[in-house]
Amino acid sequence: MALENILFEVKDGVAWITLNRPDKLNSLTERMHEELRGALDAIQRDPSARVLVLTGAGRAFCAGQDLGDAAVRGESGRGPDLGDTVERNYKPLILRLANLRVPTIAAVNGIAAGAGASIALACDLVVAAKSASFLQSFTKIGLIPDTGGTWQLPHRVGMARAMGLAFLAEKLSAEKAELWGLIWAAIDDGEFPATVARLAEQLSQAPTKALVRTRQAMRAAVGNTLEQQLTLEGLYMRELGWSPDYAEGVLAFAERRAPRFTGE
Repeated sequence: MALENILFEVKDGVAWITLNRPDKLNSLTERMHEELRGALDAIQRDPSARVLVLTGAGRAFCAGQDLGDAAVRGESGRGPDLGDTVERNYKPLILRLANLRVPTIAAVNGIAAGAGASIALACDLVVAAKSASFLQSFTKIGLIPDTGGTWQLPHRVGMARAMGLAFLAEKLSAEKAELWGLIWAAIDDGEFPATVARLAEQLSQAPTKALVRTRQAMRAAVGNTLEQQLTLEGLYMRELGWSPDYAEGVLAFAERRAPRFTGE
């Protein structure tokens, strides 16, 4: 598929996806979803990819759904079936991100609004330029925070703050998002590209399977009892203890050198 709405490359173990409709604040269309699915599927198949960085071109990360797209305009005299849009596009996108075989970084370079904010929060590690902001804009058009927003927000910042963000639809600065625990870090704009590149390099050289199992274990903890979680930890530890990366980590520790993980 020829890419018209995103940029995609895998280089030195890092897969880069850049939402690339800067004149529309990288708002999402039917075609853009198709391209994103294709890129994520390619990463899933590519053993050279060790981490994904998702970011935006221009002054926005993603402004959410493009309300001018035919998929959400509806027919004459009848509103659109937004449930169908969620099932076809947003649900598969979030599940691909959540189950990707490599860790994911959202590099929020500007406004992340609506579904754009939810997509960023679906990534494992979220960093933002200090000039960036997050906006739950759904109630302004009579909707709910979708794209996993009603799951992500309460789990990240608690119910009181989640309700306030959703009900009031007020911008949340990157620095306040960091303070609230919504994101990992707010970074000075001038240092943002270099910091993202450094994080991507660090994770591309990390034990990939251990990072993904960490993600899975932490998400499972939401619905597990302590006993169930301890059992799950035992299963993952058994699996990882037999991995080449564990053997390499122990050997590197004994030899007092940096480990050379392969992600296998």
